[in-house]
Amino acid sequence: MRQDEKTIAGLVERWAAAIRAGDLDAVVAHHADDIVMFDVPPPQDGVRGIDAYRRVWPPFFEFIRAGAAFDIVRLDVTAGADVAYAHGLLRCGPVGELDAHPGRRLRLSLGFRKENGRWLVTHEHHSFPIEE
Repeated sequence: MRQDEKTIAGLVERWAAAIRAGDLDAVVAHHADDIVMFDVPPPQDGVRGIDAYRRVWPPFFEFIRAGAAFDIVRLDVTAGADVAYAHGLLRCGPVGELDAHPGRRLRLSLGFRKENGRWLVTHEHHSFPIEE
């Protein structure tokens, strides 16, 4: 893995740890002001801008404090000179539900751009597969 890819993987790991800790400032620390996020819950047309992104996290922190897991299972990163992407799978949900459905995974895709030597998340997408 190249250095930029290692740096980005570390950013994503710290982001996930900040979510588990309920640390909003650390969650948004490496996100661009013009972030666009498509999430599992509404709004269906996405969350746009860092202020809107900040507002979605407190309810999720409550979900985590109530006993939900948020653990990266797999993460792959590809980085160019000034853009990069990462995709991964996470264990995300109430532990009892995850125990009952051990293969269920949250899918994560992230887009990055490098500004002034610093990698920033510009696009974030979370989804679950449709269960049959």
